[in-house]
Amino acid sequence: MERDTQDLGDVNEHHEERFQLGEVELAGLQLTQKEHEEGETLSRLSQRPLLSAAFAMEESEFPSSVSLQDMPLFPKWQLPLKLMAVLMLVAFVYTFLRDVLQPYIYHNKSDFYKIPILVLNKVLPWTSITLLALVYLPGVLASLLQLHRGTKYSRFPVCLENWMSLRKQLGLLAFLLACLHAIYSLSYPMRRSYRYKLLNWAYQQVQQKKEDAWIEDDVWRMEIYISLGILGLGVLALLAISSLPSISDTLNWREFQFVQRTLGYTALFLCTAHALVYGWRKWVEQKQYVCYTPPSFILATFLPAMVLLMKTVLAMPCLNRRLDHIRHGWERPGCKGLSDKDSL
Repeated sequence: MERDTQDLGDVNEHHEERFQLGEVELAGLQLTQKEHEEGETLSRLSQRPLLSAAFAMEESEFPSSVSLQDMPLFPKWQLPLKLMAVLMLVAFVYTFLRDVLQPYIYHNKSDFYKIPILVLNKVLPWTSITLLALVYLPGVLASLLQLHRGTKYSRFPVCLENWMSLRKQLGLLAFLLACLHAIYSLSYPMRRSYRYKLLNWAYQQVQQKKEDAWIEDDVWRMEIYISLGILGLGVLALLAISSLPSISDTLNWREFQFVQRTLGYTALFLCTAHALVYGWRKWVEQKQYVCYTPPSFILATFLPAMVLLMKTVLAMPCLNRRLDHIRHGWERPGCKGLSDKDSL
């Protein structure tokens, strides 16, 4: 009996020791978990060090652990901004030579007042529609490459992959320039030079004894191309809004693809049609070709028209069906796929 009591005491002591050890292990586990959570919190704060200096404007106001020189400055925007600057420079030089310098040299006519508004308002839409065409051109080239290879299990060239990764930035810059083009166009009647020209046109109408200056062809041209421009800008606004993370996160893949692809090509078509209708009959007028150089709207619509033409060819049933099969995993017989299969 005494032995049984002793054994029972030993068992109770053993259970107490195990219970104490369990409490120690639980406390250690909680401490480890707490340290892990604190480490994650510190890691997040170290990744965004500016959170500790929310409204710091001067470099002296930042913590000593923050080095502004080591932080990248818009790395994904540098190449699109440089490309936009180059396109704007080329468009400005071309427009300046045709609309300002040529009349000054050949006719001794000073049109330098056109630079701030008129010349710049030709540069903005030219650059905008070119950037918009560059957004959808890599997708067309990728489709042609997949048709040529007969498989989707092969990587695209590095330059094409980098190009496709910059489409969002190019599209937003195109939208920005389109908005500026609309604002510049609305400012036309506020210009002093426009008022003087309006008075001159009225005086010339009186001298020619014309009671009505209505030109049906020109009225229809302006009504149509302004309407197309407004529609194109509205669709571009939808594309810009849908690219925001707060909006794109609420869309599924099919909805996002519909907005960015279908509405994107619709915007490109409307903007191209806007430029074409603006030209109207100027395509065949010889006076528009100053020193044998085409008007700026012809050069501006060349690349977008080529993108739309290639997209139309790819939309043909024979090619579209083959491309759809390839994107669903079909491979052409005898096609050599790469080992690192791409998901595109």
